[in-house]
This record gives sequence, C-alpha cells and structure tokens, in this order.
Amino acid sequence: QSAASLADTLGLTPMAVRLHLYELAEEGLVEETAKPMGRGRPTKIWSLTSAAARIFPDAHQGLALEMIGSIREMFGEEGLARVIDRHSDTQLTAYKEALGPLADTAARVKRLAELRSAEGYMAAAAEDGDDWLLIENHCPICSAATACQRLCANELDVFQQALGPDTEVTREDHLLAGARRCVYRIRQRAQALQRADPG
Repeated sequence: QSAASLADTLGLTPMAVRLHLYELAEEGLVEETAKPMGRGRPTKIWSLTSAAARIFPDAHQGLALEMIGSIREMFGEEGLARVIDRHSDTQLTAYKEALGPLADTAARVKRLAELRSAEGYMAAAAEDGDDWLLIENHCPICSAATACQRLCANELDVFQQALGPDTEVTREDHLLAGARRCVYRIRQRAQALQRADPG
C-alpha cells in the first residue's frame, strides 16, 4: 500500500504514516518499491518483508511441521504425497463448488481471491491487460510448504482445474523462490494460443 492509502485507512496524516514506515524499514519489517502512476515521481509502495512474519505468530505452523515430519517418517515420501494429494482434492472440490455458478473468468478469479483471503493469504485479483492476476501477499502455510513443496506444486494444479479448461494458469512470482509474494497469471486459453502462434 502507499503511505496515502494507509493514512486514509488509519485516519492519520500521510506524514505520520511515513514516519512509522521509516522506523519499520530500519527494523527490516517493511520495504518500499517505486510504482509509476502517470506523470510525476513514482509512488512508493510499502510491503511487509519475510522478517515481519514473526509479528504474526501462528501456532499451527509448528503443528503442521511436526505432522509432516511424522507422516514422512512413518509412511515415507509416497505416504506424505498421498496425504497432500487428498488435501488438494478437498480444496479443489470446495473451490469448484464456489466458482462453478460464475460465468466469466473475471468473476471466478475475484471469487477465488476472496476464498484465498478467507484462508489467510491476503489475496487480491487484478487486471493486467487481457489477463488477470491472483496476488497472494501472505502465505499462512509457508513453513509447511517449505518442508513439503508438493503443497505448492499441487496448488497450481488446483487453481488450473478450479478456474476451468478455458484458462491457463502460470505462477509468475513464488515466495519460496525468494519473491516477496506469490503471483499467478490467469490467461484465457484462446489468448494464450494466439500469443504462442500469432500467425
């Protein structure tokens, strides 16, 4: 968010918010990026760093890591893969039920962002030319996903199936690969084919 947007939400002046942001930046909890917004200087956009995760403690992470380790130890990688795949199947069923009645891609992406936000991913849907982006600004299962990367691999497939065969989903930014968030590009299948073969 920009300092002005945060100020509006918090009922403070932009300068007061900037002072807090500069202090948080010194502690390594937030970082700024410049975003062009038309004429004039680029707007500073502030976001949390990975170090800020400690401010949002989650006891479930420790339990999830312990469970992953126990399943791996008792049933091996194959047993762990079956458990993760079962979780993905349950997730896909829920998403399909929620997205099924929606006719167009835009509505489905927006609804998926709402579902993911409810799960703690701080997700947003944004238009990008002819495409849509599903942006996840937080990962509530980051520790578990680090310990078992099949969770992330399956997630991409779940999104693809939930959004339907007329779309193509690709991951452009990945938290586990060092990005500050996960970003998925959703493209209409016909547009994807046109770009691959413009002739």
